[in-house]
Amino acid sequence: MFLDKLKHQLQQNQSLFIGEETAFRSAVLIPLVQVDDKWHILFEVRSLTMRKQPGDISFPGGRIDATDASPLAAALRETHEELGIDPTTVHVVGPLSPYVASSSFVTYPFVAIIDTNQIIHEYNKDEVEEVLTVPIDWLLNYEPYMHLVSVEPMPSIDFPFEKIVNGAQYKWRTRSMEEWFFDYEQYTIWGLTARILKHFIELIK
Repeated sequence: MFLDKLKHQLQQNQSLFIGEETAFRSAVLIPLVQVDDKWHILFEVRSLTMRKQPGDISFPGGRIDATDASPLAAALRETHEELGIDPTTVHVVGPLSPYVASSSFVTYPFVAIIDTNQIIHEYNKDEVEEVLTVPIDWLLNYEPYMHLVSVEPMPSIDFPFEKIVNGAQYKWRTRSMEEWFFDYEQYTIWGLTARILKHFIELIK
C-alpha cells in the first residue's frame, strides 16, 4: 500500500527542483521584433532611478506574483507594465528552459513576437530608461566573452557550528560563477540577461 501510494506520488507533476516553491521566481520575455524586414531582439535599459540594477540591460519581465496564473502570465503582465504592450497582441513562440541561478532564484524565459509600434510612446519611464534592438544576424556571428566570479558561502553569525564536524573550521566549498558579456555598440549586456541570451542564440544556431 505504501509503495503503491509512493509510486503514484512520484509520477505526479513535481517541482522543477527542490525549493522551487519558496524560491524567488521571475519570468521574462525574449521579444522578437522586425526592423527593416530583419529580426531583432528588443531589450530594455533599466531606469537610472531604479533602486536595483539601474542602467542594466534586461529583457522585459519581473517577479511572479501570487495572483499570476502562470510564469507566462507574469511575463506578459510585466511586459505590459514596462512597455505598454497589450498582452492580447503578443504572439508567444514558446518557452526556453528555466534558468536556475540557485535553489533560491529561478527565471522562466519565453520567446515572443511583439509589435514595436506600441512601445514608442508608451513605455514606463519610471522603470525603463530606453529601449534598443539587436539584430539576430549580429548575435549569431558574435562571440560573447566570459569572466569568472568567485562565490563564497558566508554563514550567519548565529550559525550552529557546534552541530557540525570541524565546527567553525568547516571547509566551505567555494564555486566560480560564469558571467558572460555581449558588447553591442555602446551597450554591454551581461548578467542573467546575457546568460539567457547566450542559451537562446546557441539554440537557434
